[in-house]
Amino acid sequence: MKPDTIKSPSGRSLIVTASVAVLAATIVLGYGFVDRASSTQQITQWTIAQAEPSVSLAKFVAGSPQQILTLPGNIQPLNKAAIYARVNGYVQKWTHDIGSPVKAGDTLAVIDAPDLDQQLGQAKATLASAKANEQIAVLTANRNAILVQKQIVAQQLADQTQADSKAKKAVVDANEANVGQLEAMQSFKTLTSPFDGVVTARNIELGMLISSGGAGQALFEVSDLHRVRIFVQVPQSFVAGLAPGVKATFDMPQSPGVQFDAVVAHISHAIEATSHSMEVELQADNSAGKFFGGSYCTVHFNLPTDPNLVTIPSTALIAGSQSKQVAVVGADDKVILKTVQLGRDLGDSVEVTAGLATSDRLIDSPAETLLAGDTVRIAADQAASAPTSKTQ
Repeated sequence: MKPDTIKSPSGRSLIVTASVAVLAATIVLGYGFVDRASSTQQITQWTIAQAEPSVSLAKFVAGSPQQILTLPGNIQPLNKAAIYARVNGYVQKWTHDIGSPVKAGDTLAVIDAPDLDQQLGQAKATLASAKANEQIAVLTANRNAILVQKQIVAQQLADQTQADSKAKKAVVDANEANVGQLEAMQSFKTLTSPFDGVVTARNIELGMLISSGGAGQALFEVSDLHRVRIFVQVPQSFVAGLAPGVKATFDMPQSPGVQFDAVVAHISHAIEATSHSMEVELQADNSAGKFFGGSYCTVHFNLPTDPNLVTIPSTALIAGSQSKQVAVVGADDKVILKTVQLGRDLGDSVEVTAGLATSDRLIDSPAETLLAGDTVRIAADQAASAPTSKTQ
């Protein structure tokens, strides 16, 4: 078999092949330069973006003309009296039980005091004897006064009888005072109501031994509930908005959804050192008898506030700033430092009374290294909802 003859390529084919190779190399080389330039630009942009610190915006609340302050309250009667015995004895009878309405002067109980009765009888007998002695002394003194004028008796005797008459009169006065005291004690055998109200406690039974004084348990308790007092401990930061006449509302656990009216009656004007609060007394009408002494309630104060006031998180304040500054993001995404005037410190938040607009984009927890004019970027999850900055 005859081997194939190998033919050499023509010159035209070589030229075409070389041109295609050169064109392909040029395309590959050009694409490499373009891709490298694009990557370099992306890296530059990423580096610049990473150099700009990311910040989070703080959420703050704009002020309103009124502020609701809710505090626990303690309801007490307008007047409350514990009735104790002033004499020793035994319970002879009682006339009113708990829940009974009473008028001022109504008898609550009667105490049998035989010892006191005997003392009064003895005092009256002693008084009668003293009066008899006084009468004899007065007659003798008058008789000697006439006889001394006739020079029948000596002047000394007349003076002695006159002095004896005065002494007997003093004894009578002393015994009358003793009888009056015992009679006054006799009146305490009857326990009466000091004012119109309701008997809220009775701690006596028939025949019970009663000791005078207020060291033991009260025999009765009478409460005037036609009006009630409501005592509230108001924190020091809120007392400036309270004054007698300020209206409030309160609700009771046993009447859910029902609001009752009250008004501030008295303010103690003293801050308790332990709780840093002030006692405030409110009063409310109770003609319907819905409120009882010792009840718990929730009081709602409607306090006036500055409408320009805003409340911001405490973390929005620049740490260590003596001038009370905050950082906001301007329209050009540059940091603006603002000096603000602070109001009340509420713990996790603080009131700002001046220097901050509600449209400001306030930075939360700003870094100490953050300076005015620095370019920042807002966190991606907040950038869409962030308001446009308006400085004031």
